Amino acid sequence: MYKFKDLRVYQLAFEQANDIFKLSADFPKEEMYCLTSQIRRSSRSVCANLAEAYRKRLYPAHFSLKLTDSDAENSETSVYIDFAEVNNYLPVENIKRLHERNTEIGRMLGYMILHPEKFL
Repeated sequence: MYKFKDLRVYQLAFEQANDIFKLSADFPKEEMYCLTSQIRRSSRSVCANLAEAYRKRLYPAHFSLKLTDSDAENSETSVYIDFAEVNNYLPVENIKRLHERNTEIGRMLGYMILHPEKFL
C-alpha cells in the first residue's frame, strides 16, 4: 500500500529528516523557535510531499506539483544547513554528510520532475 516508501529518494529524505532531528537537538536554545524548528519542518516536508505526490499519480499535474513542493522544501533545508554551518552548530563531517545527501535528494527529485511518466 505504501509503495512510495520503496522509492530510494523517499528513503534518503526520511534518513535526512531523522538525522537532522537528532543533530539539531544540540543547537543553541535560542535557536529552538528559529533554525531548529525550521530545519526540522522543512526536512520532514520533503518526505510528506513525496508521499502526497505518490498518491496523486493519477493526476500528472498534481503529481508534478507535489514533487516541486518536495524539491522546494529540500532547497529550503539546504539553506538551513548553511546557517548551521556558518554558525558552527555542527561538526564539519556532519555538515558535509547533510549537504551531500541533500544534493542527492535534489538530483533524484529533479529526475522525477523531468520524467514524471516513469512514475505514473
